[in-house]
Amino acid sequence: MSAERQPAWLGADEVVGASNTRSGSTGDITLQEEDIVPAAEGGVMGSKQVQDTDEETPLIRKTTSTTLLGEESEERGDFDGLPWYKKPSIFWMLPPYLLSTMAFGGVMVPKLNLILTLICREYFADQALADPTFTYLPVVFGEENEQCRDAGVQSRVAQFNLAGTVISGLLAALVSPKLGALSDRYGRKLIIVLTNFGMFSGEIITIFAAKYPDIISVYWILVGFVFDGMCGSFITSMALAHSYATDCTPPSKRNVAFGYFHGCLFTGIAIGPIVAGYIVKKTGTVLPVFYYGIAAHILFIALLAFVIPESLSKSRQLLAREKYRVKHLASGPPSFLSSLRPANFFEPLRILYPTGPGSSSALRSNLLVLAAVDTLGFGVAMGAFQIIVIYSNFMFGWDTYTQSLFISIVNTCRVFGLLVILPLLNGYGRRWLTGTTHVSRSGSDTFELNIIRVAVMIDTLGFLGYSFARDGKLFTLSGIVASFGGMGAPTLQSVLTKHVPPDKTGQLLGALGLLHALARVISPTIFNGIYSATVGKYSPTVFICLTATFFLAFACALFIRPNVYLPEQEEYHDDDYRENDELLANS
Repeated sequence: MSAERQPAWLGADEVVGASNTRSGSTGDITLQEEDIVPAAEGGVMGSKQVQDTDEETPLIRKTTSTTLLGEESEERGDFDGLPWYKKPSIFWMLPPYLLSTMAFGGVMVPKLNLILTLICREYFADQALADPTFTYLPVVFGEENEQCRDAGVQSRVAQFNLAGTVISGLLAALVSPKLGALSDRYGRKLIIVLTNFGMFSGEIITIFAAKYPDIISVYWILVGFVFDGMCGSFITSMALAHSYATDCTPPSKRNVAFGYFHGCLFTGIAIGPIVAGYIVKKTGTVLPVFYYGIAAHILFIALLAFVIPESLSKSRQLLAREKYRVKHLASGPPSFLSSLRPANFFEPLRILYPTGPGSSSALRSNLLVLAAVDTLGFGVAMGAFQIIVIYSNFMFGWDTYTQSLFISIVNTCRVFGLLVILPLLNGYGRRWLTGTTHVSRSGSDTFELNIIRVAVMIDTLGFLGYSFARDGKLFTLSGIVASFGGMGAPTLQSVLTKHVPPDKTGQLLGALGLLHALARVISPTIFNGIYSATVGKYSPTVFICLTATFFLAFACALFIRPNVYLPEQEEYHDDDYRENDELLANS
């Protein structure tokens, strides 16, 4: 057989026997028994296929490796031969990730109410200082504090939350792409530890502000937002968890893996507030909730450091470092200031507008529209949460326990939609409506697009209910309706990844992470500003604006076309392996 490139029908991922030997400089091949590939292992029509090797044969060829609990990874066999407890799997990451999301969900409402209480104290103290005849009831931590349901207090709280969100979000948008790139060179675990350290530092500052309110100003909590943003915040942590799943899960099962992480996220957000609310009710103070959050972060960091296997093998890390070194050999690594230039800041978004062979205007339109719908949905979720908490206190007088119960009910319904209704729709619903259970691996089909459109419409109806609810029961019912719109997020991300080849999935997720970080800044900025300007006048105005945003997302979703995707280029893989071989040879 010649040493030319093998035909496409042999597949780019055939396993090569490890014991090929060369004789002299003539390129003669001595075949060993391991070189024979039976039909069951990739041979064609029962014949025995043997891959030739020559001077251009890659030193590392892509293989399929089985990880813990039977998953198949598209790693290059780097984990073959290792014991089960050293093989990466999403099931290593899911339990501690759930613990982390429980801590994240548990401290959200108490932290917002702590900020409300601290700012309320400060607001009335300023009023008394300006007018010696002004009197007010003492503001007590952990109590309802009816006097804090003042429009001036609500406006100042909204401005404070806006400042914290902008600080954390802007810093996260700057560092998230860099942390993602670092994870390619130094492993996922190290960077996930870093992001959790930022959240850990923020909670430490919050505890000191709560424990010593007369010494430490509430504005020190903004320093906690700085630490959180500098370490990437929870957005980067989520993206890195998805990267871990991508490393050890094949494309055909990646949507299931993402669904597991979404389920863990909302399960944690559902259970966390219940636990936090119970702790607050029993102890009469919010401090133990933050202690619980810190303990969860410490445990997660310890498990990452000593128990969870790294999903990115050492050889791939070294290869990525060498590629980075060679790429910047002449010009040197880019400076931090250069990344602040608009052209460089938005560089990761180029994946959403592919050009060249295989691309088309329909593909670019789909990617842009899908990313827009995903970003709008995420932005509304980010902008709405803080508004819902302070609005429910202002309109209905809900305390921390009631708010935690509301969030738990809503997110329990969301988890039910993600883990029960969505799988049933993908299985039985698809078979009933289309007559088949086949799921396209490239592009999206009409059934998936309809799930996205219906989910966005459900969100729209839920937020429309928020706008007109004048009592707590109707407000809760609206939240339950909106929660089932959460089925659109994993479907959106799954459809997006099927528009590009597997080797570009990480780049695509990085672009989405950047958009999410920007949405986390822009959306709360706009909606907190609207609430601050309209509270006490026509307070539901902000929910009308949120409803209009979802309706815009629904209108965009109507323009998504099925069966459009960027085909995988075989030449790209061969060039990529050849470049890897050259780097290894020179290292």
